[in-house]
Amino acid sequence: MQKIIRQRKIIETTGLPQTISPLLQRIYTSRGIKHENELQYSLAQLLKPNFKGMQDAVSILADAVVAQAKIMIVGDFDADGATSSALGVLALRAMGLQSVDFLVPNRFEYGYGLTPEIVRVAAAQTPDVIITVDNGISSIEGVNLARELGIAVIITDHHLPGELLPDADAIVNPNQPGCPFPSKNLAGVGVIFYVMNALRAELRSMGWFVESGITEPNMASFLDLVALGTVADVVPLDHNNRVLVAQGLARMRAGHARSGINAMLEVAGKTTQKIVASDLGFAIGPRLNAAGRLDDMSLGIQCLLCDSPSLAREMALQLDDLNRDRKAIEGGMQQEALRMLQKQLALDEQSLPWGLCLFDETWHQGVIGILASRIKDKYHRPTIVFADVGNDEIKGSARSIPGLHIRDALDAVAKKHPELLQKFGGHAMAAGMSLLRNNFDAFTKAFDEEVRRQLQEEDLQAVIQTDGELKSDELSMQLANQLRDAGPWGQHFPEPIFEGDFFVLQQKLVGDKHLKLLLSLDQQQAGWIEAIAFNIDPTVWPNNAIKKIHAVYKLDVNEYRGNYSLQLLIDYLEACDPLPASPLPGGGALLPT
Repeated sequence: MQKIIRQRKIIETTGLPQTISPLLQRIYTSRGIKHENELQYSLAQLLKPNFKGMQDAVSILADAVVAQAKIMIVGDFDADGATSSALGVLALRAMGLQSVDFLVPNRFEYGYGLTPEIVRVAAAQTPDVIITVDNGISSIEGVNLARELGIAVIITDHHLPGELLPDADAIVNPNQPGCPFPSKNLAGVGVIFYVMNALRAELRSMGWFVESGITEPNMASFLDLVALGTVADVVPLDHNNRVLVAQGLARMRAGHARSGINAMLEVAGKTTQKIVASDLGFAIGPRLNAAGRLDDMSLGIQCLLCDSPSLAREMALQLDDLNRDRKAIEGGMQQEALRMLQKQLALDEQSLPWGLCLFDETWHQGVIGILASRIKDKYHRPTIVFADVGNDEIKGSARSIPGLHIRDALDAVAKKHPELLQKFGGHAMAAGMSLLRNNFDAFTKAFDEEVRRQLQEEDLQAVIQTDGELKSDELSMQLANQLRDAGPWGQHFPEPIFEGDFFVLQQKLVGDKHLKLLLSLDQQQAGWIEAIAFNIDPTVWPNNAIKKIHAVYKLDVNEYRGNYSLQLLIDYLEACDPLPASPLPGGGALLPT
């Protein structure tokens, strides 16, 4: 799909110090930065923990620690859930609790959240308290069963609640009604970090650490987990989240990451001392998620909990193998999905639904979320991909585009057609749901109608916002390093991206689907720059007839055998006129490895 390229609006500001370069000032202000305080990332900048339900949760947990009660943490089966589970276990152990364990529902057997089925599994270990992390806000039946069994339930979550809240003993969720915590963008791991931090303060005030002879834990030691879960869950990096991520990255670079994170970085070929936020999202996140997608997230959590570097590396290699399997499965599913859509496009491109729903009974339910994201990127339409889970039920994973709050759209469909959706939940840009197989066609029609009601035709046109063009002297290692250190960059605080025309000196395919380029700003080839575009369409590229391109790119420093060189990471490119445009399929977005 051809994309519109627009430069971000230049916003004048006097709130940033002159020590920041004009280019970086322009980049910051276009992302809403108005004052230098918003670029300060010390722990003192963190918001105070004024959560609704926090005191109730802390009181229950403090009593449980002092009484040496049994606590079971029930997590989600993604990277946010894994880091949340690991953080909860490690923090409670560090505070002196001897009996704390975790349980992650196998997505293929129990589904998402604190279901009655997973409560029964947990109950077999006779816990006194269940803490949910990164889930639970919609687990009404599961919470009711737990309390009937005499188990106290503390919900820590960040997902949007439904009309009814579970009858838990305590709920800590910045998005629950009446919660005054200013940032609604915390990931699940951020919520449990705040809870554990408040618990430490409560135990300290009770004299627990002194009386028990326990060294009070340094909560900053868990920030590597917080950074990983926050970036991997793709939550908006508002100032509070940037503080958490920046502090976690600083600990990793200083050599203070836990063994499991170091092992996954090593397996991914990343240098710990130079790690940036995107490495967490594109290198570690997919490998950690692969366990929950294809097997059991317990492997990922155990890797994060592991103290032994050698054992952690063994588990990291297993996760890497699972991720390779995931990519192979997803690749086949993607080809089949594209064939489905190509049939519709061949008939009439205008008839392609505004809201895409795809289903194949052979698709793997652990990979449908990634596939939905790929299709959404390619066609720039809200997309839901479904898989068969048995008993005439199918589960869907949705991804949205700017302008459509996907959870609210599903809520609107459910209210208009209460017979269609069995359950649903999620965020603005991602959601999950389940429905009966024979309701798929009716739901497909209802979802498309709702998307058409909420969006305008221009919303279906993909737009890339850039930070403008760089001068020849700005295409430098110095600027690339400066931009790397100016983050952390991420969702809603995007990494600087530039555009420009380049003459193509060389082009070749590497790794079957990546385009390696040698570019120059000067037709006389006075200087050249290396560039790479990942996951291109090999039927389009390389194309030796194309001698000049317009590229959207990021500046990167490439390291090879100890040598460093400037490299452009191309997100999107098209041939310059008079040749016909030849965009990268799906915008050429960099994909997780």
